[in-house]
Amino acid sequence: MRIVISEFISLDGVVQAPGGPEEDTDGGFAHGGWSHPFFDPEVVGGAFDDSTAKAEGLLFGRRTWQTMAGAWPERAGDPFADRMNALPKYVVSKTLGDDELTWANTTRIPGDEAVARIHELRERAGGDLLVMGSPTLARTLLSEGLVDELRLMVMPVLLGGGKTIFPDDGGLHTFELVSTVTSTTGVNVCTYRRASEG
Repeated sequence: MRIVISEFISLDGVVQAPGGPEEDTDGGFAHGGWSHPFFDPEVVGGAFDDSTAKAEGLLFGRRTWQTMAGAWPERAGDPFADRMNALPKYVVSKTLGDDELTWANTTRIPGDEAVARIHELRERAGGDLLVMGSPTLARTLLSEGLVDELRLMVMPVLLGGGKTIFPDDGGLHTFELVSTVTSTTGVNVCTYRRASEG
């Protein structure tokens, strides 16, 4: 399986709380919902739809999984929601109990086993394993060289700080730009694939 990370991201590399004011206020982050003015159904929505259409599984960190699990099951009947609800889901967590995995088709990956278990998933036959949000998990995956594709929806806004997906461990990881599409709202949807080594 290919690991694909899809993120709404600011010009200064912040991915924290794009969806709403209460989504993630860690560190006093006060700009929750910052992506809304730049969302357009055709380009940004189309990129999101395309990512999920190619996915054969979803991979989350705990906080993002809890946010999604609180939203998507109640939207049953909408084709996109039905796809989200039907896909196999994996959540990396040290704290979630198996009795809390109320979102259908969810498997918990213990936090201390995450890298090894994700290596195993990546070796399976199949399509994309899609990561959305989940900045801590995304940083780990990038640092470990486990990311095959980045889909970054770069929005024309500076947020002045917040959570990022990019590791700061000094590692060099090269990607190739394979496509970019610009929306009428000024969003660049950029797709990068991991460059072949050597």
